[in-house]
Amino acid sequence: MTSHNGVTQESLLASNEEYRKLHQEHVELENRLKVLSETSVLTDAEQLEESKLKKLKLAGRDRMEEITRAAH
Repeated sequence: MTSHNGVTQESLLASNEEYRKLHQEHVELENRLKVLSETSVLTDAEQLEESKLKKLKLAGRDRMEEITRAAH
């Protein structure tokens, strides 16, 4: 996948430790959210967890975008 400035996700994963860590966290959050989404009825605690995970995932994605934009 190539970003708007020609930097690929693969090159950032290979060369940027922070990006690599954020990407791994993103995958883990996505996996947990998938498990929660497959649950027919969420408990209050699960709903709270889901909301928190979505916010963390979004913050991580935003930071990954910042790193991508900064890499020229």
